[in-house]
Amino acid sequence: MVVLLFFAAMIMTPLSGATDDYAFDTSETDKKPYSFGGYMEAKPTLFALDRDAALYKTRFYNRDVSNPLGEYDFTLQLDGAVEWNIFKAFARINNNLDYTYDGWSSDSKPYELFLAAKPSPSLTAAAGKMTAKWGKGYAWNPVAFVDRPKNSDDPTLNLEGYYMAGFDYIRSFEGPLKTFSFSPLLLPVDYGLNQDFGESGHVNAAAKAYFLLWDTDIDLMFLTKGSRPGRYGFDFSRNINTNLEIHGESAWIDDFRQKRVDAVGRVSEAEIDAWSGLVGLRYLSSIDTTYILEYYHNGAGYGESEAKSFYTFVDRAYDIYIDTGNAAPIQKAADLTQGGYGSSNPMRDYLYLRVSQKEPFDILYFTPALTTILNLDDRSFSISPELLYTGITNLEVRLRGTALVGDRFSDFGEKPNDARLELRVRYYF
Repeated sequence: MVVLLFFAAMIMTPLSGATDDYAFDTSETDKKPYSFGGYMEAKPTLFALDRDAALYKTRFYNRDVSNPLGEYDFTLQLDGAVEWNIFKAFARINNNLDYTYDGWSSDSKPYELFLAAKPSPSLTAAAGKMTAKWGKGYAWNPVAFVDRPKNSDDPTLNLEGYYMAGFDYIRSFEGPLKTFSFSPLLLPVDYGLNQDFGESGHVNAAAKAYFLLWDTDIDLMFLTKGSRPGRYGFDFSRNINTNLEIHGESAWIDDFRQKRVDAVGRVSEAEIDAWSGLVGLRYLSSIDTTYILEYYHNGAGYGESEAKSFYTFVDRAYDIYIDTGNAAPIQKAADLTQGGYGSSNPMRDYLYLRVSQKEPFDILYFTPALTTILNLDDRSFSISPELLYTGITNLEVRLRGTALVGDRFSDFGEKPNDARLELRVRYYF
């Protein structure tokens, strides 16, 4: 009840904030007070499974699945907004219907659902389910303290937000500092809210300060200790010229608890102060080729020897299951994949490169691209060529293949599949 009263108070106070995403200009009298849109998507995917891989064994040890394995995903995402006087309400509802090896399943949830108020040009307040969108990185955002992690294989996907309340205060200046904004927020984990954010029973405080200083975007941010360990960081972005932009992020996490397992299955927990960082660039050439290059250090990730210990334990646990039928060790390994070991990028150092070419050979509405993610610790990598066509109004068709390459006991070598092929057909309305 306290949290709900706080949310209501934040909306009704003359404080203001969210971000420009939540702001609106009441002077635009010809603007409709409502909007509606979204997309429908069908995405069939074919996986070439690697039956010897550790993550295949933890996922399918007690199942007999076909190889190649097909999955079918259908998405309907709806966006709607209503504006009245100083208020704005926004909703983004994501609906999924999926067919996997487990059969059909469906899910419907709000990705965003909030109410904002803008009583003055400098102030905006908002409360509800929102995404903060902290960070300047394309594939990763180590400073995204109050957002869910991006999928580095498809970083532009909309993310589900968290329930929070906050405001944004903005001022403009003459001189080297052109703009300053301050955006504090509260994120409760209690009363059934945000249960997957961390330990229950906390109202987590976070804030971001933004500076446009000497034509450089700079953010300073922090999250207090509560449901998660305390953390703080900064990011920056600067256009060197019209075609070249550089950006970076740096984040420190105090007393981060990392679960580790040795080759025989003994689990321990280490408490570390983890530093993560990212540096990258975007370059647009004279022939409309876009290059995105990023280096990412994941301080909360595993070293090469720690990852090898986990993969060795999985192999032993799987052999025990095959020889004796005892599923306890392999189930223990499967449980560990729900944390760091099973994340898409569980180790420490990665390099991301994406190259896309707009309308090569004057083929209108056609954009081919090539993306690779390299694990710098063990030299394993993924490579993903894709073809995108947008020549039909509101329709986007993307064909994408991915190959995973790596030795035994390497990051990409122990993923559950060697390759995948997916077709995404998306219609916007």
